[in-house]
Amino acid sequence: MESTLHRQLKELYGGPSGEQEVRVGDFWIDAVVRGRLIEIQRASLSGIRVKVAKLLESHRVTIVKPLAARTYIVRRDKPGGEIISARYSPLRRSILNVFDELVHFGDVFPHPKLTFEIVMIEQEESRISRRKKRFNGPDFAVEDRSLKAVLTKHTFRNVKDFAALLPSTLESPFSSADLATQAKIPRWLAQKMAYFLRKVGAIDVVGKAKNSMLYAAPPRRRRVAA
Repeated sequence: MESTLHRQLKELYGGPSGEQEVRVGDFWIDAVVRGRLIEIQRASLSGIRVKVAKLLESHRVTIVKPLAARTYIVRRDKPGGEIISARYSPLRRSILNVFDELVHFGDVFPHPKLTFEIVMIEQEESRISRRKKRFNGPDFAVEDRSLKAVLTKHTFRNVKDFAALLPSTLESPFSSADLATQAKIPRWLAQKMAYFLRKVGAIDVVGKAKNSMLYAAPPRRRRVAA
């Protein structure tokens, strides 16, 4: 079932001049605006990799990836029941969390017809308590998610746009541990960020220190005078 959040984002990006739920070849597209196909993907980006690669053969495509910077959790004992509790989750996400999924897109991006738009949002998550907890599972089920606010939007069209997310304080050569420290992110996320940036040519492997790869931005090509 479509979440309220997905429907709200379709309306936001489709706008008054766009179409929603459009059939294009073998695929359903969330919205089409002036010939550009817009795919809103709250789930893993790996789920649309093949679809997007196929569509790029003949269409301009924008992938909209919402990331919840903040989540307001509303909990009920049953669907439509009274609210048991309501609070903000202590977990926060930054734009760098997108690299957790971009590792699946190094074979598709960059592409002259492809644009990424990462939209940082505040969302409300409606949860229903489970009377019988699943083994090692949560004691709730997510009933729905909805949009509370759009905080920021970030557009990426080429490799340089993503490379600009590297911390300005990062000195070359650097390891994923250095990247994690300077970007203030977990080491596992820094490793995925480095993997994607290396895959698309934003950084190169320039050496190795113990068991860690060392990276640096590739040298700029000088213009040859005519």
